[in-house]
Amino acid sequence: MTDPSAPVRLPTLWRYLWSWVVGALLVVWATLLLVAWYTGHHEAQEITDGQLEAVARLWLSVEPDQTLGTPEPIASSRSRAYVQDVAVLHWVDGQLFTDTHSLAAGLGLTQAPAKGFTNRVQPVAGGDVRWRVYTAVGQGEHAADVVAVVMDMDHRVDLGRDMALKLARPALLVLPLVALLLWWALRRGLRPLVLLSRDVAALDVLGGQRLNTAHRFHEFSSTVRAINTLVDSLQAQARREREFASDVAHELRTPLAAMSLQANAAQHDPSAERLAQLEANALRAGHILSQLLELARAQRDGTGRSAWKDVSLGEIAAGLIASHAQEGFERGHELSLDQPDETVRLHTQPLLLELALRNLIENALRHTPAGTQVVVEVWQTAVEAGVSVSDDGQRASAPSPALAPVSSGLGLGLRLVQRIAEQLGATLQRDTGEDPMTTRFTLRWPR
Repeated sequence: MTDPSAPVRLPTLWRYLWSWVVGALLVVWATLLLVAWYTGHHEAQEITDGQLEAVARLWLSVEPDQTLGTPEPIASSRSRAYVQDVAVLHWVDGQLFTDTHSLAAGLGLTQAPAKGFTNRVQPVAGGDVRWRVYTAVGQGEHAADVVAVVMDMDHRVDLGRDMALKLARPALLVLPLVALLLWWALRRGLRPLVLLSRDVAALDVLGGQRLNTAHRFHEFSSTVRAINTLVDSLQAQARREREFASDVAHELRTPLAAMSLQANAAQHDPSAERLAQLEANALRAGHILSQLLELARAQRDGTGRSAWKDVSLGEIAAGLIASHAQEGFERGHELSLDQPDETVRLHTQPLLLELALRNLIENALRHTPAGTQVVVEVWQTAVEAGVSVSDDGQRASAPSPALAPVSSGLGLGLRLVQRIAEQLGATLQRDTGEDPMTTRFTLRWPR
């Protein structure tokens, strides 16, 4: 049974390219053989037909006056394909005057055939023999002469085969050398890619390593730049993860350390004040863990592009204000919503957006003095849209009137908001807001 966890063995790029190269070579080789075969036989036909015509004209020009005493068989041996034997039949005034190889009776040539090329078949004991016949007619004082030159067509086939092999043999000898050179060229050409793969495999992303950008080829340089861009992104993400883990540890260490001291003190003096402090620190640690669990759950439920939806930013803000109205009343805060008449819509993950905005509202309610006005404003322009949470309660950690980025000292809730903003493609900014507001946190999305 196959282990599903076992790595799948994928084919190598070198073998893939080599198979295509070998296939292309075989196609070229087969095409060359076909061309050589056709060319050889075509040229053999041209040569033999030319030979028949030349012999006929020569025979008419010399005017032989007698037949051969002992006719010879035509091409009894085919060992020399370029030696093409022919037979000659000569008629004068319709009477057969010469038959060099006594073929007239076997070919049925009792009379002179028509002028030009014809094919004839001679039945013999071992099978039919095909003959190529060329007939020429004399002119002038030789107008009564008719000459037919005959050649065994099997000899012509042998000639064509011999010519085709002579044409194809050099290619057959060169083909292994070409294949060897292509094999070497592929190995040599893919070597930079193999080396780059080894560099990528040995790359320590978390250790701050990057690939060397000095490469000979443009394609590899662009690939290295893309990999380095990805490495930089992963390193930045890892750095943010470490900072976030440090913030979580710092946020948890304070209440847990206080709980340990207060529990120890309560063993000796279990006063109501000590127990109340112990409860407050336990609730603080529980709130931090609750925020982390909410972030993990929202990221898990919001995985994939299918979790992105078109939502109304005003509706989400109104729902969160309604859910925090009781807490705001108990803490003595005035909580309000300001949004335009036109609905502001975003394509985002509703769970993460709601978690981020809830943390901004809770941050304003819990870190400002009683009587503070907290305003949630939804807005949009031609180039961006967003939501901001402002308050007029002067905080001890409030920045100067100049714009200030979100820093690690702003609390775990704001670090959660910053991480969510990065995942949603938004930016989190902090400034003093418009008078009388003293602190404003804004989530911005480009349109």
